[in-house]
Formats: sequence, structure tokens, C-alpha cells
Amino acid sequence: MKKALMTLAFGTFGLGVTEYVMMGILPFMAADFGVSISEAGHLISSYALGVCVGAPMMVAFMRTWPLKRIAITLMCVYIAASVAMTFCPEYYSMLAMRFVAGLPHGAYFGVGSIIADRLAGGRKAATAVAIMCSGMTVANLIGIPFGTFICQVASWRYIFGFSSIWGLVTLLFICRFIPTMEAIPDIGIKGQFRFLKSLAPWLMIGATLLGNGGVFCYFSYYAPLLTDYSGIAAALLPAMSVIAGAGMVVGNMTGGTLSDKMGPGHTGKLLEIIMFCSLLGIFFLSHIAWISVALMFITTFCLFGVSAPQQLLLLRFSKGGDLLAGCMVQLAFNLGNAIGAYLGGIPLTAGQTYNYTALPGFLMAAGGIICYVIFCHRYERLAKTQGK
Repeated sequence: MKKALMTLAFGTFGLGVTEYVMMGILPFMAADFGVSISEAGHLISSYALGVCVGAPMMVAFMRTWPLKRIAITLMCVYIAASVAMTFCPEYYSMLAMRFVAGLPHGAYFGVGSIIADRLAGGRKAATAVAIMCSGMTVANLIGIPFGTFICQVASWRYIFGFSSIWGLVTLLFICRFIPTMEAIPDIGIKGQFRFLKSLAPWLMIGATLLGNGGVFCYFSYYAPLLTDYSGIAAALLPAMSVIAGAGMVVGNMTGGTLSDKMGPGHTGKLLEIIMFCSLLGIFFLSHIAWISVALMFITTFCLFGVSAPQQLLLLRFSKGGDLLAGCMVQLAFNLGNAIGAYLGGIPLTAGQTYNYTALPGFLMAAGGIICYVIFCHRYERLAKTQGK
């Protein structure tokens, strides 16, 4: 089981590098393509929209496939997109390839969550899902700072070249270590969507979109905020990326452990409240360098602390629609990412300072808290029962 879970984590590591490296290299790509920072932010949104389109596409075309075959196919798409991004000649082709690169993202997390849940056999399922997600957080801890450094000394193209090679290695590991598993019973495309008639999954989708989207209002522009507003030297950006990544790693495993002990709903609610407070602090206090860095750590801690509980809760409340539900957290996460990057850019376009990116952020996080409060009141006891 450990080798299989680590293989899944290898995949999420590659996806994490491809998605989140943009936060650290945004100024370099903007300069290379001759566009503004806010226009370069659309490269983040394009990937996120690809995630949103890719999830229902998987349900339509792959729902009857064995789980291992789905994982292999998705990794092949990821490799092809990474190769294309390495050689994109200008902004608009990169925008298109970022969309293609996002297509397998949510679907991979969806099928990976189902595989991890089956491997755990109902015991410590949240921890198993957190291990799968850990690759994404390690990408932020190691991959993104390294990518930022490479961008400073060479070119961002090497980063996507690395992603291509990493994808090939992951593909080999999937073929070797992921066990053969039966396909999910086919109940038709309409049947896959039937679970959305219940309020519970919509509350989790809302909490994910609003909470994580709120973080991305700020985090999409954290690099220029730290350098231009908090007064931190640009040479320290790789170190700042390490701190942000450390928050994600610690938050991810903490969220999984707490979910298995105190329940996923209550864990998510607690972390969402902390997320709201940290974004509020960024708006008012990020002009002080050390406070800005500390709040960045707390914000990224919460960003990934809620991932495992949200992923697990959607699986618990998706009878018959496991495949689609497994994708929904990433779909909501990345739709929130796209909306957050856009909303965070509005104050910048209006001429405001970078701390104003957190203003729409904490307002969105407040909506996420409301979703969690309603969910915990109505469904948390049932979620614990279904997890046994």
C-alpha cells in the first residue's frame, strides 16, 4: 500500500509543480512574453479552467474504465502538455497549453482519491488521501523554490522540461506499483450526477470554492506583494517559497490526522476560520515584513489543511457518483483559483497596493465558513458513521 500511495503522491507532485510554480515565476514570464503582471495572472486562471473542464470529460469518456487505466491515460496527457509548454513561443499559445495541462489535474485527484480510499479499506482514509495529496505540498516546498531559482539563473522553460521527465517516471511507477482495481459500477452519465441533488456535496463544493478561492485572491500575487509591499528582497523569493511550501506540507498532514480524530467537517471548519483571520491580517498588517511572512505560512497551512477532509467528505456523500465526486474538490478548488486570481487582480488594475488582493479574499473565506457551519450542523455525525 505504501508504494502505491507514494506513486500517487509522485503524480500530485508533478501536477503541483506545473500548477503552483506560476506563483513564483509570474514576473519572469510576464517580462518574457511582454505582458503585464495581471495579464500573466491569466495563465493561472487558464490552468484552473482546464481542471474544471477535464473532470466532467473524464466522467463522460472514462467512467467504465479500470482505475489504473484512467491514471495511466491522465499521466500521458500531463506529459504531452508539459512538453508543449516547454517550447511555447508566445503568450497566447502558452495560455492554450496551460488549459490543456489542467485537463488531467482534477481527474487525477479524483481517481487517486478513490484508489487511496480503497487501499485504506475504511481505516484512516483521510490520512491515505492526505498522503496522496502530499506530493502537491512537497512540490510547493521543494519544486517551486527550485523552479524560482532556475528562473532567476536560466529560463522558466527548464521547469516544464523537468515536469515532462517527472511525468515519465511517474507513469512507469503507476504501471509498476498501482494494483489492478475493478472499475466503478457504471450507472450512466446521469447517475454520476445524481448525488448533486443532495445539499451536503454542494456545501462542500461551496466551502472549497469560497475558502480556497479566497486564499488565491492573495496567493496568486504573493511574490510581488512580498517584494513591492512588504519590502522583502527579490533574492529571498526562493526562501519565501520554501516557507509557503512548508505551511502546505504541515497543513496537509495535520488536516488528514485531525480529520481521522475529530471528524472531517469540524476540522475543515476550524481551518477555514483560521484562514479567514490570516487573510484579514494580510490586508491590515502585511506592510510589516515578518508578519507578512508568518501570515503567508498560516494561510498556506490552511489552504492544504482543508484538502483531505474536503476530498473525503465529497466521497462519503456521493453514492453512485464516486468518480465525479472525487474530482469535485479539485474542480471547486481550481474554479476558486481562477475566480480568486481574477478578483485579486481587480484592485491592482484599479491602482491599489498589493495588500488589497486579500480584501476579496477574506470576504470569500467568510462564505466558506458559513458553508461549513451548515454542514457540521446537519451532516457531520452522518459523515463519521459513513466513514466506519
